[in-house]
Amino acid sequence: MYRFLLTPRWWVINVFTVLAIPVCLFMGSWQLSRFETRVNTHNQQQEEASGERKAEARPLRDLLPVTAKTSGERATATGRYDTAHQLLVPDRRLDGRDGFYVLTLLRVDGGGGAGAKALPVVRGWLPGDADDPAATAEVPAPPSGEVTVTGALQASEHQGGDGVSASGGLPRGQLGMISAASLVNLVPYQVYDAWVTSSQAPGVLEPVPPTAAEGTGLDIKAFQNLGYTGEWFVFAGFVVFMWFRLFRREAETARDLALGLTPPEPTAPTAPDADRTPDDAERTRSPGAPV
Repeated sequence: MYRFLLTPRWWVINVFTVLAIPVCLFMGSWQLSRFETRVNTHNQQQEEASGERKAEARPLRDLLPVTAKTSGERATATGRYDTAHQLLVPDRRLDGRDGFYVLTLLRVDGGGGAGAKALPVVRGWLPGDADDPAATAEVPAPPSGEVTVTGALQASEHQGGDGVSASGGLPRGQLGMISAASLVNLVPYQVYDAWVTSSQAPGVLEPVPPTAAEGTGLDIKAFQNLGYTGEWFVFAGFVVFMWFRLFRREAETARDLALGLTPPEPTAPTAPDADRTPDDAERTRSPGAPV
């Protein structure tokens, strides 16, 4: 009754099933391992962040370039704020509230001369709309003279990041994405491919907490990995389900054939007037029909 399993059609089905199930299980396990790695990284970052808040800040040059390991570490830099290039970064949320960042460039190399290189510093966050004059009027002016800034080191933002606006069209004095590529056309000097969120926010500003480095922590991509894990395991179960369904249907058909319970073959339909004689046509003719 199960000789149908040796037919070419079922050889293809069996080979596909045997190969598909391990592939689905492997991909599901791989996605699950990626999610677990992100969870472990998140926990490690939380522990490191707790320790870094108490750790001594390191010079900026010792932490560059920014990597997943150095992102979020406390950095310190000394220089002078460029008061002529203070920028507002709109559409940034903090604790569920809408507001904007206040970003000022700190010229840290060359003593503030023509060869100085600048570090973008987010001095704090302010609730409100960056286009509202009443909200922007509360922004405190950056201090003059030489200052030392201490804060969490962050990698340059990229298009698609949380709160990032790379569409352009912003008013003068506003910046959609904190990156050297966005600032290079706004200032007449070089900018570090990094930025710092200051741990001390002046005046009415609120400190901006550091964000996890890309590819780490429990972000939306981490939960996408968890969703993909479930999908691959569901695919494996679906392959098994479809194999058993096809097998049962084929086995029932083979059993019916063995017991002689085959359904009658459909006969070809005949034309309605094929078996009628001329006399039958004469009798069924309407009395008023022409002869």
